[in-house]
Amino acid sequence: MNAQADGGVSAVNRALSALLAFGDAPNGLMLAQVSEATGLNMSTLLRLFESLEMFQFVKRMPDGRYVLGPATFHLGMMYRESFQLREHAVPLLTRLSEETAETSAFYVRDGDERVCLFRAYAQRAVHTNVREGDRFPLEVGAAGRILLAFSGTRGGDYDKVAEQGYAVSIAERDPESAAIACPVFGVGRSLAGAISLGVPRYRFNKKVLADYLPRVQAAASELTHTLGGDLPVSASVPAAIGPQGELQD
Repeated sequence: MNAQADGGVSAVNRALSALLAFGDAPNGLMLAQVSEATGLNMSTLLRLFESLEMFQFVKRMPDGRYVLGPATFHLGMMYRESFQLREHAVPLLTRLSEETAETSAFYVRDGDERVCLFRAYAQRAVHTNVREGDRFPLEVGAAGRILLAFSGTRGGDYDKVAEQGYAVSIAERDPESAAIACPVFGVGRSLAGAISLGVPRYRFNKKVLADYLPRVQAAASELTHTLGGDLPVSASVPAAIGPQGELQD
């Protein structure tokens, strides 16, 4: 984390950079490690940590390590209690649908089915149709394949989906539609759901896939970031879909 970020109050920027250094260090950090991670010198960090410890954002252990303090836990719980997924997911889906003029949706797993929690319709006369609350088998469609692959299902296409970070389906749930889906993660890399973009089959081709996949990935990445998770690195756009059918050039 660059402690010299533009804008804001420099002392606050430095303090927050120091706190963010603990994001991947559950057992705490020595002062030198925080210095290396942030680029801040140790004398500056000592002064910052005096203030942060006073307000219980960090705690100094007997062996010299610093760990996050109870104030960070309290703020995290407050954020969790105030967080409304719809308020964050629906604007993202709406933007994705506006960018692509196609229908977008957010799915979660419920047993052996996937459920559409939220959706945004395309502003076109012909578009894929899904309603909030609709249920579909997990084994059918790109979103279902994402939910299975990132829940630990292995073999077949699931290994490839887990490796590349997205799924594509053609004429599975509906013989006249195709879909692109990417996973959304929460804290601790827990699977939160899948963002899917549905496209009528007659409009779906390699150019559309190359254009839309990065947009779906960006939406999934943004929602993952909002949920406090991290997204796997995605592979390049595939040239063909294999057993799901060939894309038209």
